Amino acid sequence: MPARLSDAFKSHPLNLQLKHPDFSSLQELPDSYAWSQNDDQYPSSPGSFGAEQDSVPVIDLSDPNALKLTGHACRTWGVFQVTNHGIPSKLLDDIESAGRSLFSLPVQQKLKAARSPDGISGYGFARISSFFQKLMWSEGFTIVGSPLDHFRQLWPQDYNKFCNIIEEYEKRCIRCLTIEFVPGLPGPGSGHGFGSTYDSTLLTILYQNNTSGLQVLREGTGWVTVPPLPGALVVNVGDLIHILSNGLYPSVLHRAVVNRSRHRLSIAYLYGPPASVQISPLSKLLGPSQPPLYRPITWNEYLGTKAKHFNKALSSVRLCAPLNALVDVSDHNSVKVG
Repeated sequence: MPARLSDAFKSHPLNLQLKHPDFSSLQELPDSYAWSQNDDQYPSSPGSFGAEQDSVPVIDLSDPNALKLTGHACRTWGVFQVTNHGIPSKLLDDIESAGRSLFSLPVQQKLKAARSPDGISGYGFARISSFFQKLMWSEGFTIVGSPLDHFRQLWPQDYNKFCNIIEEYEKRCIRCLTIEFVPGLPGPGSGHGFGSTYDSTLLTILYQNNTSGLQVLREGTGWVTVPPLPGALVVNVGDLIHILSNGLYPSVLHRAVVNRSRHRLSIAYLYGPPASVQISPLSKLLGPSQPPLYRPITWNEYLGTKAKHFNKALSSVRLCAPLNALVDVSDHNSVKVG
């Protein structure tokens, strides 16, 4: 079992024999990026978008009831937005500016910091790309640990400035940073910036610029847009919290759709445990009628499982179905009990 997070994909390399496109030079959407309803595992249906009153919770962290509101949002949505989170707006502006500088570099310059097929850090296609028939209209850059080596390749004369911005943001969040850039679409057609997926983390903290595109799937409602709010951060419940809570806090299915006329930048901080620490349902949530639903697993092992099984990863580590019909717990690929 790999001891380091950076080794998690050694046995599951991403082998996409494709060239990274220069999005800015394309005048029309290539067929390989043109999505139809059949290309998404969880397509939209007529009338499937959430009504205005069914909106993702927004929690002011200075509210005395913030902890209670957060627990309720985790149980009922698996996602929420937070304000008054303590990250200065100047730092958010700086990291957005750094992201834009990165993705505005020429393709050949960005490829100097390309992620290896079995690696986790660097520039490249999203690792989930191989699970979809069509390509995602986006580019990404993942940072695990220090960005120094990659940033020296990107900005030989100016790398320190960008390293300082990233490191300061990491201090505020802690762990693994992914930056995604979704260009506006050229010409007619329908594209996806990021396919439907669950996060393989404890929590994901997402900063999105003022261009909408993030959507979450809500049972009984359909896809609900998470509108950008000035200075707010989006928090997603990941699969590891799903396991820790024994399904009480479900991880949320989400995707990014492409804005036809505006570029979208998002910066995701993927918060997880030490790579070799085992995650299992908390004992205080278990009892005679509520056995553990998932086996113990490390983050490294789960990342490898996700690389192999994608959105069926949680089902693959499940032990049993709930005994208590009132619990109403499900994973991503099982029928709800209730």
